[in-house]
Amino acid sequence: MFVATTHPAIRRNACAPADRALERFLNSTQASQPKTQYQQDETAFHVALDVPGIAREQLAISIEGAVVRIVSREGAPRQYRAAYELPQDIDATLSEAKLENGVLRLKLSKKIPINNATEITIQ
Repeated sequence: MFVATTHPAIRRNACAPADRALERFLNSTQASQPKTQYQQDETAFHVALDVPGIAREQLAISIEGAVVRIVSREGAPRQYRAAYELPQDIDATLSEAKLENGVLRLKLSKKIPINNATEITIQ
């Protein structure tokens, strides 16, 4: 799922299935949406977003499970709000963000799934 608004009244359906929803959204073009690129490899998701006119101190990025939120802080010259629901949880400690020339590049490291299954004996 991807939610990005430059205006508070524009929203996406929060119930969209996470499987391929991000790619479908990024492939659709809308005039109100900033240019966004998305790739993934075995270890990370790579997202690049155009956020011209916003300094790095004016952006807040938060990660909760598989959801990444990007919000412009109060006082920023432009309002920006986006949320991504990725197909796998993100490891925030290994993730990186860079802002250069109005392009925010995120490297969101995939969290390695832990198998918590416990085997029990059959009597």
